[in-house]
Amino acid sequence: MHTLGVAMNGVTGRMGYRQHLVRSVLAINEQGGVTLSDGGRVLLRPVLVGRNAAKLEDIAARHGIPDWTTDLDAALADDGVHVYFDAQTTQARVAAVTRAVEAGKHVYTEKPTAETLEDAIALARVARDAGVKNGVVQDKLFLPGLLKLRRLVEGGFFGRILSVRGEFGYWVFEGDWQPAQRPSWNYRAEDGGGIVLDMFPHWAYVLETLFGRVEAVTARAVTHIAERVDEQGRPYKVTADDAAYAIFELAGGVIAQVNSSWAVRVNRDELVEFQVDGTHGSAVAGLRRCRVQHRAATPKPVWNPDLPATEPFREQWQEVPDNADFDNGFKTQWEMFVRHVVEDAPFPYDLASGARGVQLAELGLRSSARGVRVEVPEIHP
Repeated sequence: MHTLGVAMNGVTGRMGYRQHLVRSVLAINEQGGVTLSDGGRVLLRPVLVGRNAAKLEDIAARHGIPDWTTDLDAALADDGVHVYFDAQTTQARVAAVTRAVEAGKHVYTEKPTAETLEDAIALARVARDAGVKNGVVQDKLFLPGLLKLRRLVEGGFFGRILSVRGEFGYWVFEGDWQPAQRPSWNYRAEDGGGIVLDMFPHWAYVLETLFGRVEAVTARAVTHIAERVDEQGRPYKVTADDAAYAIFELAGGVIAQVNSSWAVRVNRDELVEFQVDGTHGSAVAGLRRCRVQHRAATPKPVWNPDLPATEPFREQWQEVPDNADFDNGFKTQWEMFVRHVVEDAPFPYDLASGARGVQLAELGLRSSARGVRVEVPEIHP
């Protein structure tokens, strides 16, 4: 039995607390640790780090965690801390991760890894030169729906893939007559907000892993809701984009169109859905479900606006079975990273891949500002 100390910075936030501390690190310990290839097991010792002492103390007390601090340098000076994890706001990430690398810690971080490509590349190079293990959260790849979709791709179900259409988003309340579901900094560009910087890094690794490298982007980023109300009930001007409409050109000629919006009402089965069309079949995948239609079972509709549609199109798709037990995607990736640190198991989701996500966001915003198609050059941090 091994114990790996993990300094967790940003656990007072929704994602850092719920998905990374409770549903990943503490859940791993509850199951007896991470199992290694030789049968050994690794327990995690979380050290909570943040700026709000009262919140940290409360979380630590609720979960029986003895170690917490508002002093990041003190946490990084602890010889019993081997890994630094960052779930802070994007603005604070580069400096903190750099300090962790300089302290000789392995680093695992939420995305985006930086606000600019220059900083993201610099961060990847710092970690590479220091020889520390590094990883970036790429949780969408471990959603049950996308795991099933990946199974279809690898099994050759689609034949030649033609196109991908993604729809993501939901209505985030403005904060006046109902509280907003997202923190107000998400809507201030000066605080690192914006849906492009938030979601394009996701689309970068999803598209790259499942379908091919993004070679060009044409995007339009907009601000649909100009004013919102913050957590203290004060109106503020929205300075960041809250919706983006993009076309991504992928290697091999695949065209992906992805809409992302915090100002859309949901009329689909899940908050995110991807439809993939190929010469031999199509699939629609969401967070958990994945449905398919093979070419042999494809109906033959005829366009006739004079008659009502009578075919039950949705009912003509077949459900893809689970064929496996799907664990929480954040937890699965944490286990992968622990094995990477302890026994050098493969972990392809490094800071270099995180830099490609920041690159796509940066080029997407450039495309929107200039109204042009922008090619995406290969980068090798």
